[in-house]
Amino acid sequence: MRNLKQGVFVSTLFWGPPGCGKTTLSKLIAHDLKANYIEISAVKSGISDMRVMFEEIRNKNLLHAKTIVFIDEIHRFNRSQQDFLLPYVEDGSFVLIAATTENPSFELCPALLSRLRTLTLERLSEQDLDDVLKRVEKYFNRSLALTSEARQYLCQLADGDGRMVINYAELIAIHSDLDLIDVESIKVMISKRPFIYDKSGENHYNLISALHKSLRGSDVQAAPYWFARMRLAGEDLLFIARRLIRFASEDIGLADPQALTQAIQAAQAYERLGSPEGDLCIAQAVAYLATAPKSNALYLAFKKSAQRAEDSGSLPPPKSILNAPTKFMESQGYGEGYIYDHDTPYGFSGQNYFPDSLSSSIFYNPKEVGFEREIKKRIDYW
Repeated sequence: MRNLKQGVFVSTLFWGPPGCGKTTLSKLIAHDLKANYIEISAVKSGISDMRVMFEEIRNKNLLHAKTIVFIDEIHRFNRSQQDFLLPYVEDGSFVLIAATTENPSFELCPALLSRLRTLTLERLSEQDLDDVLKRVEKYFNRSLALTSEARQYLCQLADGDGRMVINYAELIAIHSDLDLIDVESIKVMISKRPFIYDKSGENHYNLISALHKSLRGSDVQAAPYWFARMRLAGEDLLFIARRLIRFASEDIGLADPQALTQAIQAAQAYERLGSPEGDLCIAQAVAYLATAPKSNALYLAFKKSAQRAEDSGSLPPPKSILNAPTKFMESQGYGEGYIYDHDTPYGFSGQNYFPDSLSSSIFYNPKEVGFEREIKKRIDYW
């Protein structure tokens, strides 16, 4: 805001969900700076179109008149199109304001992203959307014929999208002949908006991360919520089931050996029943995993042992624990000194099983939780 007051604005990227005001904000900035405003759609414009447009800006010397070029949905530009913008952004031919709904870390090339200031815009709250409705009413110079419950439902239906709530308001205004529109009337007029979700985009990874973290945090209330969000958005439930199986080993492990069984059985039940009957089986696994005792001891042991194996190379096992099926191998010391554990008083010999040149290491260190408490007692006993 301080820069705007001084008449200065650098090339910027607006990142936010649909209908949060990216385009409107760019127009307001251009108006405030008294700048020429050129809008480009990344869906329709190619390099040839932009070359003509940008060179015209240079030839007419519009730089002194402060030109703002707004590119909507810039994430739809390929690498070549994004690279084409670099010299114009660098030499200040114009101020670039770009907008995207996708994570710029994944969708914009690093060279362009480093030259833009990124501003993150949030989805509109229900109060924000109600304020938009008030502006619509002011524009039409009349109140919308809505009950208070219907007004709140309309804002919920817009799901943070200001553009959508304006469309809804215009539709409501058409039915101004009705005395008072309630929630049921809105449900007849407007179909419920689908969730904002992309199975291969950031929302997909954000929601599965939220599910995983809430399970790890043993929040049996939040975990079903995130599962429901993904299910209602049309996520492949077998993808979720596979993640639950992984979670059972990574974050629970032997603290509750039944966790893995529950996760696998839920996946198998869903494969047999399908949706919607099988959805409940996965929901059951979600609740079980959320309430199970947590331990990453097995996961850490897996990583540490793998690293030690990689570092130590191809060291042979000690000959004492190798079989000697031939006389020659027996003469070479295979099996020499091996202690048959079942012949010891407590079924535990304590002999070395690591390579002779590798010191014994502790990889698995069970925690004092769940069934691992019993496993720890066994290890301490040995």
